[in-house]
Amino acid sequence: MGLTGKLIAAIEFKAGGDVFHELFRHKPHHLSNVTPEKVQGCDLHEGQFGHVGTIITWRYTHDGKEKKAKQVIQAINEERKLIEFKMLEGDLMELYKAFLITCHVETKNDIDLVTWTLEYEMLNEDVEHPLSLLSFFIDMTKDIETHHVGK
Repeated sequence: MGLTGKLIAAIEFKAGGDVFHELFRHKPHHLSNVTPEKVQGCDLHEGQFGHVGTIITWRYTHDGKEKKAKQVIQAINEERKLIEFKMLEGDLMELYKAFLITCHVETKNDIDLVTWTLEYEMLNEDVEHPLSLLSFFIDMTKDIETHHVGK
């Protein structure tokens, strides 16, 4: 079995693709207000929110456990409403040698789809594919939609 993998999920987002992209690009620290049971904080370490090279630390709850993730914003593409977060440190790096999280928004037939892509390399064959983390991002996307559509 190979040690690298890629998981992808696309979810319809009724609150508007611009809203989603803006939140993750410029206001990730607001996620703790939008989905507090999943995200408890996003701290800026270096740079500015919304810029490539910025380093942030997330505090979140996944599978019932409080976790941390230190990431660098590796790429931003405004046209595709895409952001890449490369893992530097944190709980995931105890299981994975490399981990890249990409979110982007595409519009097809007036429907906005938020696509999450997880690309990773496991430390060994005993490590499971991060399916529950992909579910976490799907659920978080639904929480964000509910928060914004409900207003």
